[in-house]
Amino acid sequence: MTFAFDPLSLTLPQGHFIDGAYVQGRPQIEVRAPSSGQVIGHIPVADAAMVDRAVTAARQALAASGWAGLHPRDRLRALHRWADLIEADALTLARLEAVCSSRPVAQAVTGDVAVTADQIRFFAEFADKEGGDLVPTAEGSFGYIAAEPYGVVGAIAPWNFPISMAGWKIAPALAAGNAVVLKPSEMTPWSTLYMAELAVRAGIPAGLVNIVLGDGPTTGAAITGHPGIDKVSFTGSTRAGAAIMENIARTGIKPMTLELGGKSPMLVFDDADLDMTTDCLERGILPNAGQFCVAGSRIIVQRGIADALAERLGSRFAKPRPAPTWAEEPGFSPIISEPQLRRIDGIVQAARAQGAEILTGGARFDRKGSFYRPTLIAGVTADNPAVTEEIFGPVATFQTFDTEDEGLALARHPTYGLCAGLFTRDLSRALCLTRRLEAGTVWVNRYGRSRDHILPTGGWKASGLGKDLGREAFAANRRTKSVLIDI
Repeated sequence: MTFAFDPLSLTLPQGHFIDGAYVQGRPQIEVRAPSSGQVIGHIPVADAAMVDRAVTAARQALAASGWAGLHPRDRLRALHRWADLIEADALTLARLEAVCSSRPVAQAVTGDVAVTADQIRFFAEFADKEGGDLVPTAEGSFGYIAAEPYGVVGAIAPWNFPISMAGWKIAPALAAGNAVVLKPSEMTPWSTLYMAELAVRAGIPAGLVNIVLGDGPTTGAAITGHPGIDKVSFTGSTRAGAAIMENIARTGIKPMTLELGGKSPMLVFDDADLDMTTDCLERGILPNAGQFCVAGSRIIVQRGIADALAERLGSRFAKPRPAPTWAEEPGFSPIISEPQLRRIDGIVQAARAQGAEILTGGARFDRKGSFYRPTLIAGVTADNPAVTEEIFGPVATFQTFDTEDEGLALARHPTYGLCAGLFTRDLSRALCLTRRLEAGTVWVNRYGRSRDHILPTGGWKASGLGKDLGREAFAANRRTKSVLIDI
């Protein structure tokens, strides 16, 4: 299989995807390739009327298809067919993803697309295996808890992993019997559109998966504030999540799942395996140029191994070489846009101005495209912007501690609590500290999600509400009704 392609040669989906067909609109937003800066295409912006058209299509499709009341195994089979088509058309999807995103095409084929198909199959299996509960009640009565779909789920997906994030949102919603209106990022629209097209080809009734294009202030606000949207699912920044909560509160109360920002600590004790730990720390910040919410961007090391680990990391951070996302061999990923690169560099320079030491990196690569050098920063205080702010780039801070309590104090963040990494050979310490770390997920002697989709993900504090993945994500797409019958 040849992965490389000409970015200007692709046939791009055009328009919104509503009720099983493409709906044209006036192109308003240019979509650029971060690998080169060139304009690849343009997309329309769905206004309130277009969002209403998508929501109406979703409600009508639910009623006409009987999707919520369909035999659960029929929903399961349709989702499995969708996953099969995604795998069969992996190269097309990966190219549509790579052309405007930070995802190298080869990694998208073998990673993102394959994981998305796995996720869809995982959630499909809940359709005929999760239901209500019979509950104990007084003699002469019959009590049970019924689980039912909400109706129409409004979803907003981020730009950093467009295919898999869309799968996170659409698959559990459909498996639970809902329809979906989803807005992908305006920077990475096309792979999600093609996914929706494949859903219809798989036999999922037209109108159950609708994709509307546009920005947050217009399209995103129209989705989250629409009275016909019964539940909202969002992945993105904490600031955007707060705006969504405000909009929902202003326009009508509805449940929401929010996976938001992170500033995850990597807590390393001096008994850790240095080789394994170095590998994990590298994987925790450098893939996708650090543009993932669970990035381990705060490396906190016990003093006894700090110098040795800093030397190893400096060597690793100096090695990556960038390449366009459409190249045959994967290279270091670009930053999604020039404004985002300038923001990353601004935080790095502000950290330097406050007395931090740049051990390696600290500047963009000298080449075309939005590529930023892997950056390791030492000598930071708790109020340094490199420590306090989510950078969302290939930038990690390096801090040292002596005692366990000092390490835990550095690991705590006043704002975020998404994930944490813990590295030690001491099992008792590991079990104790997993309880004390303030994070929704803790990884011990590893870092990053696996393909065990049964493990839910979601943050504490300002890192979010609710859970994605796992049984919890399926349950989050259903509401319960208590029933008590006197016999």
